[in-house]
Amino acid sequence: MDLNKYLSGKTALNNYIQQVKQNGASFQTHYWGVMPKHYNNDLHKHSFFEVCYVVEGEGTYIDNNCTYSLQKNTLFISRPEVLHQIKSEKGLSLLYVAFQLIESESNESWIRIMERAKQCTEIILHDKFETETVLLWKALLIQATKRGNVLFEEILSNIAYSLIVSILQDFVADLNKSDHKNVPEQYSVLLTQAQLYINDNLSNPLKLTEVAKHLHISSRHLSRIFVSELGVSFSKYVQDERIKKATILLKKTDLSLKEISEETGFMSVHYFTRVFTSTMQTSPGRFRSLFVDRKTTTYASK
Repeated sequence: MDLNKYLSGKTALNNYIQQVKQNGASFQTHYWGVMPKHYNNDLHKHSFFEVCYVVEGEGTYIDNNCTYSLQKNTLFISRPEVLHQIKSEKGLSLLYVAFQLIESESNESWIRIMERAKQCTEIILHDKFETETVLLWKALLIQATKRGNVLFEEILSNIAYSLIVSILQDFVADLNKSDHKNVPEQYSVLLTQAQLYINDNLSNPLKLTEVAKHLHISSRHLSRIFVSELGVSFSKYVQDERIKKATILLKKTDLSLKEISEETGFMSVHYFTRVFTSTMQTSPGRFRSLFVDRKTTTYASK
């Protein structure tokens, strides 16, 4: 990777990506660096995080009186208020970024994550191949050289956020642990597949055995998934989805009640009307008038 090609990208990042805000986190990015040849610097410290990636070359990194070797594909982090130094006789080809969380604009979860990052013990990571973090970093630099894009700043901001989160995942080990300890991962995948199948086939009978067969699992297994993950039975979920689609059709189309009952898989208009009224506490006709008839300005369930 010839870093000279990405010097303009570095300039763009420093001009446009000075702050990244997403998902309850607000990061101040103090600087983005692309350095084709980095030799020695003095022993120093920052009030923020600085993360470097060695594209080419060899050297050493001193952190808190400990010395580590640097080589190609090494990612390392400098924590706030920790003395550190980089040394290289022949020069290192480096990418680097400095950032910190703006706590006043971030939620408590992110504040706790950054506190754990300050305490991380594994500060040097070496991989034989390029990691997800490195690929994101390269993608960010490539995008940063394309200033003509209509969504230039938005794309850069999204990739920059993903890069910072990926860096934190690399160094804060417990971020890779799932909080959903009681839900087996395979269940969530199966539930999603079942929900997609149901939503795509609401006009059909949709029996439990049919959906289970489509997913290559037993009916009992599928029934347990709905109860354990959603807290409702399979049949209740299907009925709720039918009613949900019916409300959309009533509000947004001119379809007759007969056509809507067919689209949503009810056996007859009478059955559709009975279930809809029981669920929504109003008839389909009155529900439609509330949204379609401009003269309807009040609503009462009865």
